Amino acid sequence: MKSDHAYFELRRLSDGLVYQFDRALRPDGQIAYKRRDLDLWIVFKSDLGWVAFDEESQILSGRPWSVLPQAQDDHPPEGEWVSKKGAKSYVYELKYLHPPM
Repeated sequence: MKSDHAYFELRRLSDGLVYQFDRALRPDGQIAYKRRDLDLWIVFKSDLGWVAFDEESQILSGRPWSVLPQAQDDHPPEGEWVSKKGAKSYVYELKYLHPPM
């Protein structure tokens, strides 16, 4: 995995709110991306591609909007992502950056 895919931000398009994610090793040994302020992970699922997925509840809460799972690489795709939590849905822009110091 390239070092330029070590950090990304998800920026909510409706209000500019930003969530920061770092590449990390999960307890199960899988490489994934962990949100800095919460124990929320974006993981790779062979049938879904890169997604925000809660293993305990088996709930899918976010995914890329226009990149099919079979077209995804070894890191989450840049571009539009959608999330859904209950009745609320949001559109985000995922962009890789250098981690802020």
